[in-house]
Amino acid sequence: MSTGRTAENSIGTQIREWRTRRRMSQLDLAIEAEISQRHLSFIESGRSQPSRDMVLHLAKQLSIPLRQRNQMLLAAGYAPSFSERPLDHPSLTPAMEAVRMVLKGHEPYPAIAVDRHWNLIEGNAALGPMLSGVEETSLLKSPVNVLRLSLHPKGLAPHIVNLHEWRAHLIERLKHQNDTAGDPKLKALEQELLAYPDGPRVGRAIQADALAIVHPLRLRMGDAILSFISTITVFGTPLDVALSELAIESFFPADEETAVRLRSLTKQ
Repeated sequence: MSTGRTAENSIGTQIREWRTRRRMSQLDLAIEAEISQRHLSFIESGRSQPSRDMVLHLAKQLSIPLRQRNQMLLAAGYAPSFSERPLDHPSLTPAMEAVRMVLKGHEPYPAIAVDRHWNLIEGNAALGPMLSGVEETSLLKSPVNVLRLSLHPKGLAPHIVNLHEWRAHLIERLKHQNDTAGDPKLKALEQELLAYPDGPRVGRAIQADALAIVHPLRLRMGDAILSFISTITVFGTPLDVALSELAIESFFPADEETAVRLRSLTKQ
């Protein structure tokens, strides 16, 4: 009688695929997990059925996201361990209030909260002026994908002075995230962004900024060019899937001219 778990999605196959994605040998993972290589080999081949605790232990050693840990538990015949509630669920109200406080507190500088697919959850008031030059208004309809909005030829792309460098940065970030999560939607988004027109390589700017600590986003707004650096913030030790996938990106002025311009916009 079929158990509903095929060889393709069995727990052993999933562990082996994640181990390969992390570029770890069986011996590497066995040492990290403090189990014998023989035991791990039996689990991956299906000759041994791991306990619930062993599935979670191996998933932790492989740094597997919570959503995929739930999938592994199901493949092994166990109930999911991590809740997956919508972000507007009452139990997540304190977390979402914290997100709004961070966004509001970052003004007059832009900040956004995004989900695992880079769809906009919330943004602060400073975001509006940055989007004023978007030509294709459909890009601003919910759900707004901030990576698509940034690199689409009728989105922010025509206003990004260092488009080539910023595009490469965003795509590399997306590739890294996809390697970590193994999400087909992220892979499809990556392919879509790669098909968008590239910008010219700003060789001189790169040489001039050889001592810079990060590569900035340089955005043309009216007669000014604003320069930003950004940081990503995530929740510490989340136990809910949706909350674990929520990230806040905060943009900071990379020079005084940008800071002055952003402060002036909030007074208008």
